[in-house]
Amino acid sequence: MTVELLRGALAWSAVLNMGILLWWFLFIVLAHDWVYKMHSKFYNIQIENFNTIHYAGMVFYKICIFTFFIVPYLVLRIIF
Repeated sequence: MTVELLRGALAWSAVLNMGILLWWFLFIVLAHDWVYKMHSKFYNIQIENFNTIHYAGMVFYKICIFTFFIVPYLVLRIIF
């Protein structure tokens, strides 16, 4: 695997993952009541816990994107 191929894979993975994160955020912001209603059918969850779980999940997902895709991509851009 060449460095250029790895950089491209990391860049596109970061873009796609940020798109998923944006989709998740927009879904929670624009359709919050519907998403909560769907989740509350399966789980006995309070609205405060629902919001906390989704916010923490988005934060964790964003940290993972930066850690595993964006930072390695930037390191490869700096080194090579």
